[in-house]
Amino acid sequence: MKALQLIMAVAVALTVGTATAKKPKTAKPQIPILAWYSIPGGQYATLEHYKALRDAGFTVSFSHTTSYEDAVQALDLCAKVGMTSVFTCPELEKEPEQTVRKVMRHPGLGYYFLRDEPANDAMPALAKWARRIESVDTKHPCYLNLLPVHAFPSTDAYKEHVALFDSLVNLRQLSYDHYPVNQVGDSVFLNAQYWNNLEVVSAAARKAGKPFWAFTLDTAHGSYPIPTIDQLRLQLYADLAYGAQCLQYFTYWNPGTETWDFHQAPITQDGRRSPVYELVRQMNVEVQARADVFLGAKVESVRHTGDNIPLGTTRLTSLPRHITRLDTHGHGALVSCLTNGSKHYTVVQNTSVTEPLSMDVATDGQLQLVLADGTRQPAALYGPLFILTPGNIVVFEETVGGK
Repeated sequence: MKALQLIMAVAVALTVGTATAKKPKTAKPQIPILAWYSIPGGQYATLEHYKALRDAGFTVSFSHTTSYEDAVQALDLCAKVGMTSVFTCPELEKEPEQTVRKVMRHPGLGYYFLRDEPANDAMPALAKWARRIESVDTKHPCYLNLLPVHAFPSTDAYKEHVALFDSLVNLRQLSYDHYPVNQVGDSVFLNAQYWNNLEVVSAAARKAGKPFWAFTLDTAHGSYPIPTIDQLRLQLYADLAYGAQCLQYFTYWNPGTETWDFHQAPITQDGRRSPVYELVRQMNVEVQARADVFLGAKVESVRHTGDNIPLGTTRLTSLPRHITRLDTHGHGALVSCLTNGSKHYTVVQNTSVTEPLSMDVATDGQLQLVLADGTRQPAALYGPLFILTPGNIVVFEETVGGK
């Protein structure tokens, strides 16, 4: 038998001849995308529901489980579909060391959840809790989420809050929420503090040398409308343009609390898909198509154009590399300059949530466009007119050797 196997192996080798062996494909970069209020424990914690979560483009699940058993079941199901889970249960706070030892080697574990939107006086206790978890597990980070800027009396007070959290609790990332799209009657508009919040957290993350995570609202409640694809684009691409390294959605499953009138989450309370599910899935595919632009990118600058630039932002006064003209005709646009490895990118975003943007852009021939599907084309083939739907972006990449 061994002799026959040897003869067959030689025959195969002769048939192949001098052909070069194929190199294994390099895995494409993938931006972490986290689902808040993911699949609840109990009857809905099934493999089918977790496959639907993964198929919607999520990589991290946060189920807000209330028992150790449900939290471990979430780890098990995430591992089966190739995702990770944010681990939370009462035991994690009551007996952190013992609980962490039980789950720290689980393939479905991503993060340990501490608390949501803590006040300043909660920081010392959270720091002690985080250190107890980290004394056992140095691989999986602790995670909590900060309040938005409009929860504070001033921008300076908010900056102090973020700085206190970073210096005292000192987690590996800065995460915050801000839901900017509001609707009153037929009028849809952005919260005036939205861009200011991005400015503050992005700057704090760069100063600390840490990534920051940001949110997109996809569940209607109160004055927050059922999202359109334009509204999702505006939030997701604004986060990425400012350097966010993890995208979070609030929520995936309808939390069901009557206080806030949550409705039209991607998944309804009885486990069915709403129209928003398909919008979220579409956006997650679109975002990942250009993950090589944004994942690991460093922000060089973010500037704004328009007759009236947003609160807390800086006006564009000099053009990015290789762009010789950029005219938005008095309308608002964000211009982000990023570096990622040896490559330089310029991202221009329409900052209106309701109106398309027409702009004129000219380049010097050393740029290419990164299209929505991730493919590249010479920028010289296009323009000078670009029309961006609300919240949408155009991405320019410097060609190799450009200076």
